[in-house]
Formats: sequence, structure tokens, C-alpha cells
Amino acid sequence: MKSNKLDKYKVRKYQPSDKPDWDSFVKNAKNATFLFHRDFMDYHSDRFEDFSLVVFSEEKLVAVIPANLKAGVLHSHQGLSYGGLVLGKKTTFPEALAIFQSLLIFLKTEGILTLNLKLLPKIYNQLPSDEIDYLLFLIKAKLSRRDLSSCVFNENKLKIESSNRLRGIKKGEKNKLQIREESTFDSFWEEVLEPNLKKVHNQNPVHSVPEINLLKSYFPENIRQFNVYKDNQIVAGTTIFETSEVAHAQYISANAIGRKTGGLDFLFHYLLNYFSNKRYFDFGISNESQGLKVNTGLIKWKESFGGRGIVHDFYEIDTDNHHLLNEVLL
Repeated sequence: MKSNKLDKYKVRKYQPSDKPDWDSFVKNAKNATFLFHRDFMDYHSDRFEDFSLVVFSEEKLVAVIPANLKAGVLHSHQGLSYGGLVLGKKTTFPEALAIFQSLLIFLKTEGILTLNLKLLPKIYNQLPSDEIDYLLFLIKAKLSRRDLSSCVFNENKLKIESSNRLRGIKKGEKNKLQIREESTFDSFWEEVLEPNLKKVHNQNPVHSVPEINLLKSYFPENIRQFNVYKDNQIVAGTTIFETSEVAHAQYISANAIGRKTGGLDFLFHYLLNYFSNKRYFDFGISNESQGLKVNTGLIKWKESFGGRGIVHDFYEIDTDNHHLLNEVLL
């Protein structure tokens, strides 16, 4: 690609004064969700060295990349489930090529030799957005990790035929379980999620109660909590991250009573109908060991609802390979 094409694009670090333009761009991008808004990214800014980048063409913002710097390596923001280079809906392939090459050249001049990019799973795109996938092939990016998520495609939904799921749903009905959407997360976190994670994995949720309540205040239409009750006592629940295309189960948990009474089967049978207006319902990944292992029980449960595989890819990029994009266009 000729240098005068690259001269059109200017790359620099994100600054707090960029927030209105950043958020407006993300809101109208073809491959972004509310997780890329600065309020979502910055709530845990003390944990990461933000090194997000903005790309301009003639003073107009044309691309952003949510990112942080760690030990001299630039990462798709490690506080987010996914990332990538965010592009506008009208961005053409030649423009994406020039933007991406300009980005790599900027990182190289900054002394950053490696970019670890985790892509946004394709189900979240509002328009086809595989330009970067193709460019990653051209620059010989290394696929460093691949996770497998289980998703229900609502335009061709599979019928629930698992005897275990059907029995669980009937248990929920027999036990007169009730499902309620709540505006706060305290009871689910404190009475179900945190005790379960502590007991089974000796871990805490990624988000604390104050953090998830704060994020809910920022994104009330996107972050939703559905709890299951038996005799007015919480027994199960899930936290849904809702985007334009996808309802994603961010947290799923049930206590002993919830498991005994079919709480999660009852809940997800309800939610699959409730969110049938979305293109996809995403149960999330079932991976362990950095994508190398799959939890059999977990993926069987998700697939028994009709979930099928969507990959989530991670790439390692040598920024010095930007020259491989020089002669792509004939």
C-alpha cells in the first residue's frame, strides 16, 4: 500500500477528553457492544494500564481499539470478555486495510512489538466484519487461543428434546417456582453466586456486588438480573448482558434447593422464549485450561437446550509484520 494512503490516518492514545466521541463511535459501529463504552471499561481502570487507541482521518474518528498495556505487550482490554478493532458501518476493505496497517506501524514506532488481539465473536456483529480476520491471515498472526461458546440461533431454533431438561422444567412447575426480574444483584450474589463459586472453584465473581450494581446504573437496558424463587426464597438466577443481536448469560448459578427443584432448567426454558426476539442466545464458553479443555457436563447442559458452537478467537500479532500489507491491493 502506498504511503500516501497511510498518511491519511493518524493514530494516537485515547485521552479522557475523547470519551464523547469514543462512545458515540462505539454506539454506531458495526462490530461493538456496550462493553466497549468507556463507563464499562473505566470502572476498573485502577487494575489496568489503559492504552486504548483512536484512529482519525481528517479529524474524523474512524476506528478505536479498547486495549491495555502489560509488560510491553498491547492486549485487547483484559478487563473485557472480547475486543478487537472497532470499525464504522461504512468502512470499506481498503479503508480497513489502511487503518490496520497504520495501527501496527504506530505500535512499532512506540516500541510495542506484540499485539494480543481477542476478537469479538461474530454473533455480536451488526454487519459482516471479517476484514480483520483476513488481514490477520495476511500478516501471519498466530492463533494463540480458541474458546467454544454454546449459542441458540433463534431463526432456526432446535427443539428441547433432552429428557433431563424436560424433567427439570416439569420439576420447576411442580415446585411452583417463580421467576422475577430484579433491579439489584445483592441477593443473587450473596446468597447463590458467591457461595457456589467459593465452594466449587474457590473463586469470586469477576464483578463484585458494588461493581455490577454500578454497571447496571450505567447500562440499565443492557444488564439484567433474573432470579428464581421458591416460597419467596431465592434458589437460582442468571445475569444477562443484552446487546442488539444477543442475550448472553454472564453468570449462571443455583443453590442446593435450586438444583433439586429444577431451578436452572425452569429459568432458561423461560428465558429462551423471553429473548426469542434476539438473533442469538449465548450460554457462554465451557472451556478450561486457556481453551484447551472443555467441561463435559457444562457443555452437555448448554447443548441440551439447543446451543451449538461458536468460536472466540485470540491472536498474537508481530507488529513488525505491517510490511506484509504493502502490496495487497492490485
